[in-house]
Amino acid sequence: MRLMSKIVVGVCAALPLAGVFIGTSLAATPQEVAENAPAQAWRSIDPENTLYMDLPSGRIVIELQPDFAPKHVERLKTLTRAGFYDGIMFHRVIEGFMAQGGDPTGTGRGSSDLPDLPGEFIREAAAVSGFTEIGRDSRASRVGFIGAIPVAGEPETLKEFLNGSDIAFWGLHCKGIMSMARSEAANSANSQFFLMFGDSRQALDQRYTIWGRIVDGYENARRINRGEPPERPTPIVRVRVASDVPDADRQQVEVMRTDSETFQQYLSETKAVSETGFVKDICNINIPARIDGRVDL
Repeated sequence: MRLMSKIVVGVCAALPLAGVFIGTSLAATPQEVAENAPAQAWRSIDPENTLYMDLPSGRIVIELQPDFAPKHVERLKTLTRAGFYDGIMFHRVIEGFMAQGGDPTGTGRGSSDLPDLPGEFIREAAAVSGFTEIGRDSRASRVGFIGAIPVAGEPETLKEFLNGSDIAFWGLHCKGIMSMARSEAANSANSQFFLMFGDSRQALDQRYTIWGRIVDGYENARRINRGEPPERPTPIVRVRVASDVPDADRQQVEVMRTDSETFQQYLSETKAVSETGFVKDICNINIPARIDGRVDL
């Protein structure tokens, strides 16, 4: 997909994007692109596929991706609605890597009474929708986004050699990603999960199931106490599915559409993709969100 080049104008005219004129070019920062994005560039997240995770430091808003990990998303919602996660501690927290929780025993060996889940590490293209390709990188021939989740995919041309099978997508373990913990057995995920502090694509991709991404409140996640285990573990105060919260108490959360022209302009201003379509670091691309009218990158 070709990226929109910086707008060049010869006369001063009404433009949809605020910026600063330098000669005949309109320079805009990524923040300005997001703040001036038209209504059609935003999508509201589905309350039924949104979790509110309240920590002592504040709330984390997590957008779930059910077509990407349907069994795991259903499990998270089932346990949330049963109050399973309320009061559970983050028992393993490593700076620059991740924070792990969801174990009622706090030892790293506990789980719910429900059966373990089969891994959903890779998904066939036909099972997911809304992939926006932004280019390629050093690890995959195609990278982009499905919803707010960064993903990589096999090339379309590979279909010719798959004997009826579909090409595959997999999620990327970037900052803010929510993924499912498990033992060495591939199909052993149950209730434990972890949230990412940094890029661990090489170690975790296609081995752990990604089920969502933090779209607001990442700074509250950063305040989780570190340690294996922490000396003073941080508790989860409460987790709720947003659709179970009264309308008046819900946050109005919108995420920029990655298939919009505005997002292409945003990418151009971040210099995240080269003119040849090479993505320098997809984990450094923050999808803008609008929370109760406030734009956050």
